[in-house]
Amino acid sequence: MQNLTNYIDEFPDGHPVKVYVEENNLIKELFEELFKTDIKVDFQKFYNIFNQISEVEKHFARKENQLFPYLEKYGWTNPSTGMWAFHDQIRDEIKIARKSIENKDLENILNDVITIYNSLSQLILVEEQRLLPNAMNLLKEDDWKEMYEGDKEIGWMLSKTPVRYAEPEQEDYIHPSLDKKKRELPFSLEDRTHYDEGYLTPEQVNFIFKFLPVDITYVDENDRVVFYNRGEDRVFPRSAGIIGREVKFCHPPKSVDQVLKILEEFKAGRQDTAEFWIQFKGKFIHIRYFAVRDEDKVYKGVIEMSQDVTDIRKLEGDKRLLDWE
Repeated sequence: MQNLTNYIDEFPDGHPVKVYVEENNLIKELFEELFKTDIKVDFQKFYNIFNQISEVEKHFARKENQLFPYLEKYGWTNPSTGMWAFHDQIRDEIKIARKSIENKDLENILNDVITIYNSLSQLILVEEQRLLPNAMNLLKEDDWKEMYEGDKEIGWMLSKTPVRYAEPEQEDYIHPSLDKKKRELPFSLEDRTHYDEGYLTPEQVNFIFKFLPVDITYVDENDRVVFYNRGEDRVFPRSAGIIGREVKFCHPPKSVDQVLKILEEFKAGRQDTAEFWIQFKGKFIHIRYFAVRDEDKVYKGVIEMSQDVTDIRKLEGDKRLLDWE
């Protein structure tokens, strides 16, 4: 199969491969329209078409987060490095062109856009002659069927949402936290709990909370502290004696009324978040409260999160390279 475009009508509607090729065809059409548009005469039209082309980010993101992981499962890892790097190159080219367009730098816009066109043309060629045909040989039918929900979360370039490929058989709804379906994974599920996304051992859960650079305290629906993370550099001190204690006894008297107000509003469903920032021991501390609710919107408690953002507030510009040496 040398050119998927010639065979695309043979694919069922909504098949991920068909959608990728449909997006490629859209990219070609958009560039054809772009090159016919005189930017000096109709700048806004040119800019609108360019923005549509920039939606190729969704095409990239689905490949990187959906297709590539499936290919890795079958041992093909090259796309996850080589092609992803090519995506990043094109992302940079789009940023350069966008800057030229926004500055109305007419001398460089056309050259910048042609650079993107050449790169995307090469990418489409590789996709349709190598990536997608190989993926069709490697992936199983169930793999393609499973992609829809993740693809939908990321989105498509197409103006009309693709139909679901091979609608799965109707099953009783199972909340993700209760979903125990075993899937092909490169690690054992023994001693692991299935969370909304992914599987963790109790040790791994503890590691996450221990090494997060934030203080977290969880108060249940009965206003009792049931958890806090014991990090190396907590903003506010905590001890094991707090577990099981009513939260109103865990704050200084001057702030108790505010805490109780937050709980009241969260329980009533009138508010979902509250935040404060204070100067504390020479540091700038950001404090946030989040209402916790189950899938039926029933109040299940509150998470208090505190973070030292002193150094974060000083950040400027970009930092894209390591400076360990």
